[in-house]
Amino acid sequence: MAVATKKQRVVRNTMKRTVKARSAKKRNVAKAAKSKFRPMNVAVAGGSKAEKRFRAMAALPAAAVKPQAIAPGLPPMPAHNLINHGGKIIADVVYTNFYVGGASSWDQNDINLIDRALAAAMSDTGLNNVMVQYFKNQPITTTFKPSHILPGTRPASFSQGDVERLVKSLFQQGALAGFDLDSTVFNFLLPRGTVLTTDTSTTNAVSPSGAARVIPIEDEDSSLQGLGGYHGSVHATKKAKVYYSVGVFSERRPNGRDNGIVVFDLPWKNIVATFYHELNEARTDADVEDAIRAGNSPKAVKFLGWTSRQGEECGDFPITEAGQNLTLVMKEVNLANGTGKVPVQFQYSNAVQGPEGPIAQPHPLP
Repeated sequence: MAVATKKQRVVRNTMKRTVKARSAKKRNVAKAAKSKFRPMNVAVAGGSKAEKRFRAMAALPAAAVKPQAIAPGLPPMPAHNLINHGGKIIADVVYTNFYVGGASSWDQNDINLIDRALAAAMSDTGLNNVMVQYFKNQPITTTFKPSHILPGTRPASFSQGDVERLVKSLFQQGALAGFDLDSTVFNFLLPRGTVLTTDTSTTNAVSPSGAARVIPIEDEDSSLQGLGGYHGSVHATKKAKVYYSVGVFSERRPNGRDNGIVVFDLPWKNIVATFYHELNEARTDADVEDAIRAGNSPKAVKFLGWTSRQGEECGDFPITEAGQNLTLVMKEVNLANGTGKVPVQFQYSNAVQGPEGPIAQPHPLP
């Protein structure tokens, strides 16, 4: 999605570059260059401020790099092939959708469309034939558990700190007790109008009273700057790790500004494509958040599953390569069982050295 970071597309604004703006940009780039190692676990629009910031932190430490049917219109880019670093991957994924903001924040028809389409995409044979190359061509499965609307009101903004606090709260309440945490990803879907950020502090967006705190968001790690979603994990206890992903309600606002990654004709389709992105990345690089926490330590890389030398996960480079023409990699595709179409984002395929849509058979292993 994932979609969501780092990861997404279509930035159409050309902003006036005053001397002050140039100076600020130089300071931001310099700051990013000094930042700790952070793989791209986010979905971001190509060319956006969010992508530039996350990409500056994503490249693997030099010492860790060991040399080891593409979307029409895009050339092969073998330099971005994914490398297996030995970290956790999940062949048999279970997931559920938590809709944030209470029933008044959601249209039940949108929920039904998202639930059905995402489940169909994640279980589609043709799409999974691309992904099995990262599992030695062994079968992979996805199980969708019924979704839930979480109580509360629509938050104006929602940070990484907020989602992680919410995850811990649900765990402590016993709401996650029926799930195998080792293989489950909990998706948190934000309602229309909420701005997503990667800020690790909390905003009081989720509180016992459900009150939403209004905070203006204009930074580079915001869905107003191209961020669509991201995935990670929370250590709820010393022995319990909870995997999650979070995504914005990607749509064009009445003022003409995009919130999230906007490609399809209806917002629910953008949401499905973002979470298809995030779930596949969680499947192939489950412990990326532990790598981020480890920072510049040599031990950071051991947590990674499949990423490129540039620190990209399977959903990232396709968005970057497509640039402003995201329709090259975000499409509605026919399901293999003939029951209709689903909106997805093509994932990176080592076999074709670029983004690849559904295929009839898995590629032979190299």
